[in-house]
Amino acid sequence: MEQQIETLNEIVIITGMSGAGKTVAVQSFEDLGYYCIDNLPPALLPTFIKLMRDTGRNMQKVAVVMDMRGGEFFEMLIDAIYQLEQQKSIALHILFLDANNETLVRRYKESRRSHPLAKEGLPLEGIARERNLLADVKMRAHTVINTSLLKPRELREKLVSDFSGQKSSIFMINVMSFGFKHGMPIDADLVFDVRFLTNPYYIEELRPKTGLQTEVSSYVMALPEAQQLAEKLTDLFEFMIPQYKKEGKSQLVIAFGCTGGQHRSVTFAEYFGDRLSKIEPTQITHRDIHLRKA
Repeated sequence: MEQQIETLNEIVIITGMSGAGKTVAVQSFEDLGYYCIDNLPPALLPTFIKLMRDTGRNMQKVAVVMDMRGGEFFEMLIDAIYQLEQQKSIALHILFLDANNETLVRRYKESRRSHPLAKEGLPLEGIARERNLLADVKMRAHTVINTSLLKPRELREKLVSDFSGQKSSIFMINVMSFGFKHGMPIDADLVFDVRFLTNPYYIEELRPKTGLQTEVSSYVMALPEAQQLAEKLTDLFEFMIPQYKKEGKSQLVIAFGCTGGQHRSVTFAEYFGDRLSKIEPTQITHRDIHLRKA
């Protein structure tokens, strides 16, 4: 008799003590390519699994956070786990994040937030109650990580190492061009204003072109000031990018801005997009280049 092979879906349930690092964990799984849901009530888990199967391959790796924010629904988590364990088509992994009481109290004081189980009482009271409620879930966990001595970047690195099958951290650089007259990009980490460079817009034959064309890029990069800027920024990026990676950052957005986002900024975005792609995964975005008027 021929055995039917079922599609194996991987589900990671992220749970544990409030303040132990679940936010960092779910962000790490997003970086690893998991489809992530924060604060999913266990009662909705069967419905979500059906949706995951109907959707197909794009949702084969899923991470869901289930914690005390779910209130009374959290009591159904044990039943939900049991149901998942009975399904051979699902690879279930329960990740439990823990920390000692002193660390959790300190984190709540630093964040100035109240514990979900002690809205009007002391954080330690809520922590004690939560430990008791989570005891069964912790016993069923496949992985327990105590984050008391871990910095956020260290927790991220551990999760990437444990769940990605590769030792290197995921890091992406996005180099963008934009025009100041269209507004500053709100998602940029580093913004460089190149409006001090001579503007090709005022050269009639270059005006209708963009920094994507050789005539414009050659003109801009031939400027002595542009060459000096490129050298100084190269040194800066060689210093800063490893520091961003060291701190656990998964993406760095570098933006170059000129007046309209057509000539100088595009030239520099292309220049550094090419250079940085030789050391890190890099993509280039020209936010305002389509706004060019003839």
